[in-house]
Amino acid sequence: MKTTLYHHPLDPFCRKVRLVLLEKDVPHELVFEEPWDRRDELLTLNPAGDVPVLVLHDLAEQRVLADSVAICEYLNETVSKVPLLGKDAASRAEVRRLVSWFDHKFYAEVALYLYGEKALKRLMGSGEPDSRVIRAGYANIHHHLDYIGWLTERRNWLAGDELSMADIAAAAHLSVIDYLGDVPWQDHVEARNWYARIKSRPTFRPLLGDHVPGLLPAKNYGNLDF
Repeated sequence: MKTTLYHHPLDPFCRKVRLVLLEKDVPHELVFEEPWDRRDELLTLNPAGDVPVLVLHDLAEQRVLADSVAICEYLNETVSKVPLLGKDAASRAEVRRLVSWFDHKFYAEVALYLYGEKALKRLMGSGEPDSRVIRAGYANIHHHLDYIGWLTERRNWLAGDELSMADIAAAAHLSVIDYLGDVPWQDHVEARNWYARIKSRPTFRPLLGDHVPGLLPAKNYGNLDF
């Protein structure tokens, strides 16, 4: 089945979907989007005008999926390889709780402050970064890294014994901040060790090769020994 993902390489929600596609070994093509340009083709596929958008071409009729949670749930229900939601109701609830933590709490308290100010504004040409907002992002990230460390001291992966959507969501969001060189790994050894395990997976390598025009990655972004 031909599958196309409309994405922006630094969008954490797009990265989350890319990692799921790679973990489940779903062949796919990538279409680079700058959603703020509001291309007619993207708006036709998704009237909300945002990414990710996944298009499945070879069904009886073309199927278009939007929103990273909806896309990942669909992939987890339709592709049995590498289950990522847990084996029972309790584990699935915990996985979904942690996915929501990173998609909402981390994104609101860290990503919008650092990625939003240092990357999005530059890419969109929408003004200078606000240093006060950036300082708030730097302060907030420590709480989230402490929480990752607390989880990994008690579990093999964030939500339990197996890699899950919780790890993928967390890694997708952190990888964007890591691209900017703004994750204080030296202060959070447990979180760093967890991220090194994710970063070393073959499925993560395509993300490490991302180079966004006009915004080069930090020096150690692609290094497995960081």
